[in-house]
Amino acid sequence: MATVPATRGEAVALHDLSHAYQSGPKSLIVLRSIELEIAAGDYVALTGPSGAGKTTLLSIIGGLETPTRGSVTVGAHEVGHLRGDALASFRRTNVGFVFQHFGLIDALTAVENVELALSLSGTGQKARRERAMRLLEAVGLAERASHLPRALSGGERQRVAIARATANLPGLILADEPTGNLDSDAGNRVLGILEDLRDQRGCTLIVVSHNPTVASRARIGYRLADGVLEPS
Repeated sequence: MATVPATRGEAVALHDLSHAYQSGPKSLIVLRSIELEIAAGDYVALTGPSGAGKTTLLSIIGGLETPTRGSVTVGAHEVGHLRGDALASFRRTNVGFVFQHFGLIDALTAVENVELALSLSGTGQKARRERAMRLLEAVGLAERASHLPRALSGGERQRVAIARATANLPGLILADEPTGNLDSDAGNRVLGILEDLRDQRGCTLIVVSHNPTVASRARIGYRLADGVLEPS
């Protein structure tokens, strides 16, 4: 695996975190008074039954959703207090998201998908292409850079998604069922890449998975059920 630029992990702290969704006159509570501290550079797995709120919790940590109550701190950022451009900048520069369904743009090649993340940060065209190629090399896909997503396997598409998620050197990587659509061999390779990135760059890695084998690879595990988070 090619060397990528160094970065620094972000610590994560949740205090009295609760979240509910409104459904007409009813309120559906999905997270209940969660307390959580994750050290910078740690590797954490989050498990639990379907519908337990794992994706919601990850979205709140990454600034995609705002909690009903409580505080979210990532590094020096009080995420719940960020709005507008400040929130967009936080998500773009501090957090890398890896989703189960890849989220690649079908009309763009692998390298163009990675470059898109860099263009949003104002990186120049030549520098974008050079860094995107280094990132694809880091995930073993330099020779597939000019291919559209439809010409890539599921595992290859997820590796492109990882390269894109890490393009701006985030200190926190949030991976939501990153192996959910992959066979075991491709899934193991994807996890290995995420783990290598964490080892090389010191970024904090949080992986959501229903698969106990995936979760067992993390240094620390938590289980979310009935809105309550407990060590697993």
